Amino acid sequence: MDLILQPWPWYIGGIFIAITLILLLLMGKTFGFSSNLRTMCSMMGAGKSCDFFCFNWKAQTWNLLFLVGTILGGFIAYHFLSIDTAAVPLGENTISKLSELGIESAGKSYIPTELFGTEAFSSVKSIVLLLIAGFFVGFGSRYAGGCTSGHAISGLSNLQLPSLIAVIGFFIGGLIMVHILFPFIF
Repeated sequence: MDLILQPWPWYIGGIFIAITLILLLLMGKTFGFSSNLRTMCSMMGAGKSCDFFCFNWKAQTWNLLFLVGTILGGFIAYHFLSIDTAAVPLGENTISKLSELGIESAGKSYIPTELFGTEAFSSVKSIVLLLIAGFFVGFGSRYAGGCTSGHAISGLSNLQLPSLIAVIGFFIGGLIMVHILFPFIF
């Protein structure tokens, strides 16, 4: 049990991702979470009013099961396999910069409670930020033709140029968010 509760090296996750991707490629499937939204909308009848949702959603049930398994796995890992005192090891410089932005839990908990705790929902600013962020993530993944996992894992492994362009855009957007927008917002 100690082996499961300890953090694993990054390359172990990489091996599991590679094995999963190879299996998906051998089965003729592509990986991506944002396609689940299209599948769910199609299941609920959105294809009757929009051609984009008019497709054989039953062929995508494996991806929905993957989504459910991911959520269930995260729940099990958080509630039964995590140590309450576990925190992401951060450098002192990072902790001090996050503290300056009002993130006092940096380095003390696994996720910043100021952003992900229940008290975040008591602030109108946090709710508005979550709604705006959700819109941008949803719009961006649809506009880019897929999400970060789909482009970075499936698209790059298939040597697709649009996926390379999308991943470069994701990184540029992340850098802009962290270095420009995040300090401005907080």
